[in-house]
Amino acid sequence: MSAPLLDVSGLETQFPTRDGVVRAVNGVSFTVNRGEILGLVGESGSGKSVTGFSLIGLVDAPGRIAAGSVKLDGRDIVGLPNDELRAIRGKRISMVFQDPSMTLNPVLTVGDQMLLALRAHERISAGDGRRRCVAALEQVGIPDPGRRLDSYPHQFSGGMRQRVAIAIALLHKPDLVIADEPTTALDVSIQAQILTEMKALARDTGTAMIWISHDLATVSSMADRIAVMYAGRIVESGPTATVLRDPRHPYTRGLLDSLPAIAQAGEDLASIPGTTPSLLKLPPGCPFAPRCPRAQPVCANEPPLAVEGDRTFLCHFPLGVRA
Repeated sequence: MSAPLLDVSGLETQFPTRDGVVRAVNGVSFTVNRGEILGLVGESGSGKSVTGFSLIGLVDAPGRIAAGSVKLDGRDIVGLPNDELRAIRGKRISMVFQDPSMTLNPVLTVGDQMLLALRAHERISAGDGRRRCVAALEQVGIPDPGRRLDSYPHQFSGGMRQRVAIAIALLHKPDLVIADEPTTALDVSIQAQILTEMKALARDTGTAMIWISHDLATVSSMADRIAVMYAGRIVESGPTATVLRDPRHPYTRGLLDSLPAIAQAGEDLASIPGTTPSLLKLPPGCPFAPRCPRAQPVCANEPPLAVEGDRTFLCHFPLGVRA
């Protein structure tokens, strides 16, 4: 079996504050193979986005990667000098943000911005660059791409701006795209179109993706594998269909039960009791224990990492497993 494209091991990202150290990412490990889509899911504050930023060194000071490795094709990119990281960002690893305004400059045309992105990593003439940009916009479904290159971001709808951001991320045919909830702010029909197109792009180009989302329904239609995060940790991971059909961790079960599609008409939606814990004051042992219906005194101890075939989970009392 070939080595994974991305191998993340024991990643820890910390933010010192006056009240203590926030461990936003706490010992996260996972792999991503070429052409694979990994769904990274969890509630707000679970550490999903910080994990994505950490992979390409976009953690602002005073935050820092305190431990662990991020190996791209076997090379650890944690701690590389900024010029070496810049050579990787955009070319080998690209990121699509939730809000395209984080990517697009309002005072430059889309064509100018795309050409700047191309020239950041390669020498290319204006004519060849324009042809590459037109092809990239066409690839993500922008109609009349040659004319739209001369438009400004405000002349696009929200869905079209996000498509432009995706096109910029794909310009250099990267090995990996990190998509940080890129469809959250879009209406359902546009979401469905972009999800279908992104999945097709991964299949056709061999580009791997990490799809970050709080929406299990979205991830279920996108990802080959899923990693469920809680309080900075991955508490369960495995093939998407396996995890969603038969979850082992009570938190994963709670997320699934909270989906509107699960509830019968007229019934109240299920919810996970309590709130996510402060990362400054995590409970001892399993951080989900205060909200878990299966918690026992032993949950004050660190749960063991269980391996079951091609899935893993952190739980003293996993669902569906005989004692």
